[in-house]
Amino acid sequence: MENRIIIGIDPGTVITGYGIIRCQGKKISVLACGVIKIGKHKIDHPEKLKIIFQRISGLIKEFKPKELAIEAPFYGKNVQSMLKLGRAQGVAMAAGLMHDLEVFEYAPRKVKVAVTGNGAASKEQIAGMLERFLDYKIDSDHMDASDGLAVAVCHFFQGNKITKGNNYKDWNSFLKDNPDRIK
Repeated sequence: MENRIIIGIDPGTVITGYGIIRCQGKKISVLACGVIKIGKHKIDHPEKLKIIFQRISGLIKEFKPKELAIEAPFYGKNVQSMLKLGRAQGVAMAAGLMHDLEVFEYAPRKVKVAVTGNGAASKEQIAGMLERFLDYKIDSDHMDASDGLAVAVCHFFQGNKITKGNNYKDWNSFLKDNPDRIK
Protein backbone atom coordinates (compact mmCIF):
# COMPACT_ATOMS: atom_id res chain seq x y z
CA MET A 1 0.00 0.00 0.00
CA GLU A 2 1.32 3.39 -1.00
CA ASN A 3 2.44 5.60 1.90
CA ARG A 4 2.69 9.31 1.04
CA ILE A 5 3.36 12.25 3.32
CA ILE A 6 2.21 15.65 2.07
CA ILE A 7 2.77 19.06 3.63
CA GLY A 8 0.20 21.72 2.76
CA ILE A 9 1.02 25.40 3.19
CA ASP A 10 -1.21 28.49 3.38
CA PRO A 11 1.47 31.21 3.12
CA GLY A 12 1.38 34.54 4.91
CA THR A 13 3.87 36.96 6.45
CA VAL A 14 1.89 37.35 9.67
CA ILE A 15 0.56 33.78 9.94
CA THR A 16 1.50 30.82 7.76
CA GLY A 17 -0.72 27.78 8.16
CA TYR A 18 0.46 24.24 7.60
CA GLY A 19 -0.98 20.75 7.64
CA ILE A 20 0.90 17.49 7.25
CA ILE A 21 -0.95 14.34 6.27
CA ARG A 22 -0.07 10.69 5.73
CA CYS A 23 -1.94 8.97 2.93
CA GLN A 24 -2.17 5.17 2.86
CA GLY A 25 -4.34 4.11 -0.02
CA LYS A 26 -7.55 6.11 0.42
CA LYS A 27 -7.02 6.71 4.14
CA ILE A 28 -5.72 10.08 5.35
CA SER A 29 -4.36 10.72 8.82
CA VAL A 30 -3.20 14.06 10.20
CA LEU A 31 0.40 14.08 11.43
CA ALA A 32 0.54 17.79 12.30
CA CYS A 33 -1.49 20.93 11.85
CA GLY A 34 -0.51 24.37 13.06
CA VAL A 35 0.67 27.86 12.32
CA ILE A 36 3.92 29.73 12.04
CA LYS A 37 2.86 32.90 13.83
CA ILE A 38 5.17 35.80 13.21
CA GLY A 39 2.69 38.51 14.06
CA LYS A 40 2.96 42.17 13.24
CA HIS A 41 6.07 42.68 15.34
CA LYS A 42 8.65 45.19 14.32
CA ILE A 43 10.58 42.55 12.41
CA ASP A 44 11.65 43.61 8.94
CA HIS A 45 10.20 41.72 6.00
CA PRO A 46 13.36 39.77 5.07
CA GLU A 47 13.62 38.49 8.66
CA LYS A 48 9.98 37.29 8.50
CA LEU A 49 10.78 35.42 5.30
CA LYS A 50 13.80 33.83 6.94
CA ILE A 51 11.63 32.61 9.84
CA ILE A 52 9.09 31.09 7.43
CA PHE A 53 11.87 29.34 5.49
CA GLN A 54 13.52 27.98 8.64
CA ARG A 55 10.33 26.72 10.25
CA ILE A 56 9.06 25.02 7.09
CA SER A 57 12.50 23.46 6.63
CA GLY A 58 12.26 22.18 10.21
CA LEU A 59 8.86 20.62 9.54
CA ILE A 60 10.21 18.97 6.40
CA LYS A 61 13.18 17.54 8.31
CA GLU A 62 10.90 16.26 11.09
CA PHE A 63 8.11 14.69 9.03
CA LYS A 64 9.98 13.90 5.78
CA PRO A 65 7.23 14.63 3.25
CA LYS A 66 7.96 14.08 -0.44
CA GLU A 67 5.38 16.58 -1.69
CA LEU A 68 4.61 20.18 -0.82
CA ALA A 69 1.23 21.62 -1.83
CA ILE A 70 0.85 25.37 -1.51
CA GLU A 71 -1.94 27.86 -1.98
CA ALA A 72 -1.27 30.36 -4.76
CA PRO A 73 -1.57 34.06 -3.97
CA PHE A 74 -4.84 35.62 -5.04
CA TYR A 75 -5.20 39.07 -6.50
CA GLY A 76 -6.36 41.66 -4.02
CA LYS A 77 -6.74 45.41 -4.07
CA ASN A 78 -3.53 46.04 -2.14
CA VAL A 79 -0.56 45.40 -4.43
CA GLN A 80 1.97 45.63 -1.56
CA SER A 81 0.13 42.94 0.40
CA MET A 82 0.05 40.69 -2.65
CA LEU A 83 3.76 41.21 -3.20
CA LYS A 84 4.54 40.25 0.42
CA LEU A 85 2.26 37.21 0.18
CA GLY A 86 4.01 36.13 -3.02
CA ARG A 87 7.37 36.38 -1.27
CA ALA A 88 6.10 34.23 1.61
CA GLN A 89 4.90 31.68 -0.93
CA GLY A 90 8.28 31.82 -2.66
CA VAL A 91 10.31 31.08 0.47
CA ALA A 92 7.96 28.24 1.40
CA MET A 93 8.43 26.77 -2.07
CA ALA A 94 12.19 27.30 -1.79
CA ALA A 95 12.24 25.36 1.49
CA GLY A 96 10.52 22.46 -0.24
CA LEU A 97 12.78 22.59 -3.27
CA MET A 98 15.90 22.76 -1.10
CA HIS A 99 14.80 19.46 0.46
CA ASP A 100 14.01 17.87 -2.94
CA LEU A 101 10.24 17.91 -2.52
CA GLU A 102 7.91 18.09 -5.48
CA VAL A 103 5.99 21.37 -5.27
CA PHE A 104 2.36 21.73 -6.37
CA GLU A 105 0.40 24.98 -6.46
CA TYR A 106 -3.37 25.37 -6.08
CA ALA A 107 -5.65 28.36 -6.45
CA PRO A 108 -7.62 29.20 -3.27
CA ARG A 109 -10.91 28.49 -5.04
CA LYS A 110 -9.72 25.05 -6.16
CA VAL A 111 -8.78 24.17 -2.56
CA LYS A 112 -12.20 25.26 -1.30
CA VAL A 113 -14.03 23.30 -4.00
CA ALA A 114 -11.95 20.17 -3.33
CA VAL A 115 -12.69 20.22 0.40
CA THR A 116 -16.23 21.64 0.61
CA GLY A 117 -17.63 21.61 -2.93
CA ASN A 118 -18.08 25.39 -2.61
CA GLY A 119 -15.49 27.78 -4.09
CA ALA A 120 -16.69 30.58 -1.82
CA ALA A 121 -16.55 28.56 1.43
CA SER A 122 -15.53 30.35 4.63
CA LYS A 123 -12.62 29.30 6.86
CA GLU A 124 -15.15 27.93 9.33
CA GLN A 125 -16.84 25.80 6.64
CA ILE A 126 -13.47 24.41 5.53
CA ALA A 127 -12.47 23.60 9.11
CA GLY A 128 -15.84 21.94 9.78
CA MET A 129 -15.61 19.75 6.69
CA LEU A 130 -12.02 18.75 7.49
CA GLU A 131 -12.99 17.87 11.08
CA ARG A 132 -15.75 15.57 9.85
CA PHE A 133 -13.76 14.02 7.02
CA LEU A 134 -10.51 13.51 8.95
CA ASP A 135 -12.00 12.96 12.43
CA TYR A 136 -9.58 15.60 13.69
CA LYS A 137 -10.33 18.58 15.95
CA ILE A 138 -9.07 21.92 14.59
CA ASP A 139 -8.29 24.67 17.08
CA SER A 140 -10.69 27.55 16.33
CA ASP A 141 -7.90 30.02 17.21
CA HIS A 142 -5.83 28.73 14.30
CA MET A 143 -8.06 28.75 11.23
CA ASP A 144 -4.97 29.34 9.08
CA ALA A 145 -3.82 25.87 10.17
CA SER A 146 -7.01 24.40 8.70
CA ASP A 147 -6.25 26.22 5.44
CA GLY A 148 -2.81 24.56 5.29
CA LEU A 149 -4.42 21.21 6.02
CA ALA A 150 -7.01 21.87 3.30
CA VAL A 151 -4.25 22.46 0.72
CA ALA A 152 -2.67 19.08 1.59
CA VAL A 153 -6.05 17.33 1.37
CA CYS A 154 -6.82 19.08 -1.93
CA HIS A 155 -3.53 17.76 -3.33
CA PHE A 156 -4.39 14.24 -2.19
CA PHE A 157 -7.80 14.48 -3.89
CA GLN A 158 -6.22 15.65 -7.14
CA GLY A 159 -4.30 12.40 -7.51
CA ASN A 160 -1.36 14.34 -8.96
CA LYS A 161 -3.44 15.42 -11.97
CA ILE A 162 -1.73 18.79 -12.08
CA THR A 163 -1.44 20.95 -15.14
CA LYS A 164 2.04 21.49 -16.56
CA GLY A 165 3.81 24.38 -14.93
CA ASN A 166 2.51 23.75 -11.43
CA ASN A 167 4.68 20.73 -10.61
CA TYR A 168 8.26 21.73 -9.81
CA LYS A 169 10.73 18.93 -9.11
CA ASP A 170 13.72 21.23 -8.72
CA TRP A 171 14.90 24.83 -9.07
CA ASN A 172 15.60 24.44 -12.80
CA SER A 173 12.05 23.37 -13.63
CA PHE A 174 10.65 26.20 -11.50
CA LEU A 175 12.87 28.78 -13.20
CA LYS A 176 12.12 27.35 -16.64
CA ASP A 177 8.40 27.99 -16.07
CA ASN A 178 9.07 31.36 -14.42
CA PRO A 179 11.75 33.09 -16.54
CA ASP A 180 10.82 36.50 -15.09
CA ARG A 181 12.26 35.29 -11.75
CA ILE A 182 15.78 35.17 -13.24
CA LYS A 183 17.64 38.45 -12.85
